[in-house]
Amino acid sequence: MSKDIALNKIYQMDCFNFLEQLDNDIADLAVIDPPYNMRKANWDTFKSENDFFNFTYAWIDELIPKIKENGSLYIFNTPYNSAFILQYLVSQGLHFRNWITWDKRDGMGGAKRRFSNGQETVLFFTKNKKHVFNYNDVRVPYESQERIEHAKKKGILKNGRRWFPNQKGRLCGEVWHITSERHKSKVNGKVQKLQHLTPKPIEMIERIIKASSNKEDIVLDCFAGIGTTAVVAQKLNRNFLCCDIEKDYVKIARNKLSEARKNGHKRA
Repeated sequence: MSKDIALNKIYQMDCFNFLEQLDNDIADLAVIDPPYNMRKANWDTFKSENDFFNFTYAWIDELIPKIKENGSLYIFNTPYNSAFILQYLVSQGLHFRNWITWDKRDGMGGAKRRFSNGQETVLFFTKNKKHVFNYNDVRVPYESQERIEHAKKKGILKNGRRWFPNQKGRLCGEVWHITSERHKSKVNGKVQKLQHLTPKPIEMIERIIKASSNKEDIVLDCFAGIGTTAVVAQKLNRNFLCCDIEKDYVKIARNKLSEARKNGHKRA
């Protein structure tokens, strides 16, 4: 790691300059929420689709060497963009694990010539097949509680064996029903202005970090926004390396991190 970059701080830097200063094979996990080319802000606007993908592939090229050989990578984007990003990651030798669909529970869109949008994609890749995956730490509640209550007592006969439910819940699937921050923050049914255009829910980042890293591991985020990855990593006793190019976002992120520390979310 560069002498100018320290663990557990959020830097205001361009992602390329930031990644260039990091040693290779430093991160156990990368959680990346990059521009989508939705043209809702200057940082998310590109001259053409070709320019957007050239930018995307360029930062991916810089990122991959920073991830350890047994490390993992999660990338957020639209389903359309993710189709191209997936192919590029495969071409670079990474191992595909999941196409995660985030069902945002965000209300219905206004599309009249297609089905309404209500999802985003999270691509999960690894460098090799020896990656960390703590499946028991990210179990989710069973859907049929009445059936599960019955199964707790006598079990359910499956393939000649009696199955009993796991106390922690069922294994987590690849469709995530998590309400967006935009929808959570509505007042009297009206959307409120958020600190960031596209904040990711804390519980989603928690799920990713719990599943694909262990305590004391290093989590990398080179599009940190308002610092959700950093705050969650700190809470879960992971180290983090984070940056964002937007000065206002970095200021908010640092304040959120400081507030979390005051409230007891400190690394042990």
